[in-house]
Amino acid sequence: MNPQAEELNLIIREKSSAVFEMLSQRGKAIYFPKKGILAQSAEAGKAGINATIGMAVEDNGSPMRLESIASRVDLKPEKIFLYAPSFGRPEIRAEWKKMIYKKNPSIGNAEISLPIVTNALTHGISMAGYMFCDPADQVIVPDLFWENYTLTFTNAYGSPLKPYKLFKNDGLDLAAFETALEEGVTGKKIVLLNFPNNPAGYTPTQTEQKSLVRILKASAEKGNKIVVLIDDAYFGLCYEDGIARESIFSSLCSAHENILAVKLDGPTKEDYVWGFRVGFITYGIKGGDAAIYGALESKTAGAIRGNISNAANISQSLLLEAYSHPEYETQKTAKYEIMKSRYCEVKQVLKNETYESYFKALPFNSGYFMCIELAEGLDGEKIRKLLIEKYSIGVIAFDNLLRIAFSGVAKSNIKPLFEGIYEACKEMSTK
Repeated sequence: MNPQAEELNLIIREKSSAVFEMLSQRGKAIYFPKKGILAQSAEAGKAGINATIGMAVEDNGSPMRLESIASRVDLKPEKIFLYAPSFGRPEIRAEWKKMIYKKNPSIGNAEISLPIVTNALTHGISMAGYMFCDPADQVIVPDLFWENYTLTFTNAYGSPLKPYKLFKNDGLDLAAFETALEEGVTGKKIVLLNFPNNPAGYTPTQTEQKSLVRILKASAEKGNKIVVLIDDAYFGLCYEDGIARESIFSSLCSAHENILAVKLDGPTKEDYVWGFRVGFITYGIKGGDAAIYGALESKTAGAIRGNISNAANISQSLLLEAYSHPEYETQKTAKYEIMKSRYCEVKQVLKNETYESYFKALPFNSGYFMCIELAEGLDGEKIRKLLIEKYSIGVIAFDNLLRIAFSGVAKSNIKPLFEGIYEACKEMSTK
């Protein structure tokens, strides 16, 4: 093992043997290189003639660039064309950490890591898999989950998914979650929580979130070492009173010495910038300090360095410009209100009791999506194809469920959407 990895492992072991046990073999072996090209380039940064790094510069020292590109973006060249650090731009890391505390005030004075920039959420989830998932590890997920989890954890890292039933009646099946967590031998556990859920569009109530934390703490007190991967892709898009407004990271980041909370988030959905591909990984554990967080950050940045090198500089720069804009919060609120109005329209349309003969809605209260469960005998894939061919309506089918992204449907089209689904189900039920 590289001595630089051993050095980081020593820090982590001294600060938390539990966190060291949580790391995958890849996680234990990875490090961010302090020597070699990066270190030598940093040392030469102030040199009058710098022939170290693989970027081209103009004769005046500014980044070499094509005017056909530079003229299209109103930012200084160094904010566009230069490499960003593998850790991410220092300014956006600091800003995002500040925003985490602002959005989740119950974190209080608990210390969390400085966020590391990823190439959006999918890459962040993959890097978390790199850090913590071995083939012997199962990843505990609800039975309604984003299909990319299979590609990331199982195909890429060999860790099978272990689903549990998400819903019981109109809320979470907390007993099913607890059973999935407690099955098997005491030791390392990996749990993935995604709220608002994709595909269901459900966020726990405040009471349910407290119950999830209680279950996880009880498991940790039994000696389990639990990595909780928190997919907060749709954070902030909550449309009902009584549901948890803060990320469960707020409670878990200082819940127990055997619980490592790993917050995976970013502006993709929060700030409507799907193509920017910027995300963040943030760590939190009870008693965490600069030393252990620094070691985890270095390992994560090393994984990123060996995977994509670094995330796009221009996207980070544009986001920083937005976060300092005086109208940022006002503009964000306006978009949220559009999303909420679509959600409310779905709720209103689904009050039509006629639909119940062919489908019913699963619990939903937030996010981009909701699901309907088809009546017995109806085939989701056949309905999906009929909707496209005859009604010009596109939905996603999972067996007998249809996922509907109301986020992408104008309010005026929501009633025609469900009317079309009703008609397609009615037609199929007579065949």
